Amino acid sequence: MDFHPGAGAPQDGRVLRRGWTTGACATAATKAALTALFTGEFPDPVEIVLPKGETPSFVLSRQRLDANEATAAIVKDAGDDPDVTHLAEVSATLRLGQPGSGISFHAGSGVGTVTLPGLPIPPGEPAINPVPRRMMRAVVEELCAAHGRTPDVAITLSVADGERLAEKTWNPRLGILGGLSILGTTGIVHPFSCSAWIHSIHRGVDVARAAGLSHVVGATGSTSEDAVRRLYPDLPAIAYLDMGDFAGGLLKYLRAHPLPRLTVAGGFAKLVKLGQGAMDLHSGRSQVDFAHLARLVRDLDPAMGERLEGAILQANTAKQVLDLTRSHGIDLASLVGRAALAAVREVLRDAPVAAEVIVVDRAGAVVGHAR
Repeated sequence: MDFHPGAGAPQDGRVLRRGWTTGACATAATKAALTALFTGEFPDPVEIVLPKGETPSFVLSRQRLDANEATAAIVKDAGDDPDVTHLAEVSATLRLGQPGSGISFHAGSGVGTVTLPGLPIPPGEPAINPVPRRMMRAVVEELCAAHGRTPDVAITLSVADGERLAEKTWNPRLGILGGLSILGTTGIVHPFSCSAWIHSIHRGVDVARAAGLSHVVGATGSTSEDAVRRLYPDLPAIAYLDMGDFAGGLLKYLRAHPLPRLTVAGGFAKLVKLGQGAMDLHSGRSQVDFAHLARLVRDLDPAMGERLEGAILQANTAKQVLDLTRSHGIDLASLVGRAALAAVREVLRDAPVAAEVIVVDRAGAVVGHAR
């Protein structure tokens, strides 16, 4: 799923509305289509049971029944979550198979195919994650048992415009080609959740490890990522982990699943906060401590630190402090890089990861580099 990194609770006190995962929609569509194959009628709305026992109902947006095949479609409602698949149509086409063929999953239009190892689904398989597969299997087995049939069913999932939507997700970097993934562990999308982004970071590490990479990059945004690409032009796309604001999510996972080398890159203000010990770098969840910046300058040059302390403490932005110190010949960006590297090492602990930090200004120039 695709999240806006600055998303947060609305300021008007509204209760945010939950939504449904692509996996839940696919399961409901599967149940409706198979029911139609057995009875000639589509249940509408169609109710399913989610892994934690909830029983939501879904309205069908489209249905089609032939002699040997049925299709049911559902428009995904992601609630108040900034999800790229909100309002996408998820459809399931079911065909009864030969006895003994079992339940099989296939990628239709807009659903991707896994091409790289390291993901929960092996290469060559449609990008339908394990929990949605289990949910659909359970629905098929239950309906087949109720109608005295063996569970021999081919399930083809599609997402309207999914190939274009997938360009806004991590899928191309993870080697999932041709469309979106069918995702979800609970069936429920929790609005403005950070969990999906962090989950994607973890899967990115898994793919890099499975590919045998020795060097990965966690960047806070596209400007800092582009700067690293210029430094390391031979690194493949799967080496770049879209860390965003979730430094802790990346570092804690690498502590348990290490790779030999890590580059953390980010804008000056983001890395100031990392050096302060913040592991979530979003402006709504951590702030620049100007007293921290004043201490860094004072430790480097006590006389200059005393002279500039008042201006630093009264600054409105981290960039203002960076410009001020630059004008006085102080390499504050390198100090910030070293403080950020110390915070990175503290989280990694004894993990065998050689880390470095690259500080980038707003124009994309490298202004600090700590190893």
